[in-house]
Amino acid sequence: MTTLAFDEQGVDVVYEGTEFRLERALVEDAVQKDYFDVTDHEVLQMVAEDPQLGGEPRRIGDIVDG
Repeated sequence: MTTLAFDEQGVDVVYEGTEFRLERALVEDAVQKDYFDVTDHEVLQMVAEDPQLGGEPRRIGDIVDG
């Protein structure tokens, strides 16, 4: 299971028991758009090889403003 926790500066990730952080600039570079316009599904696809994408994608901007 993969867990994502978003804040204004990046994403805390737990993937297969390993914890790490994706900084905002890294996410923006990888997806080629503003951090707050990136969706949780796009981040999950960066992290997991074959992610289970359930539900509607949510923009990081909406999650952080929550």
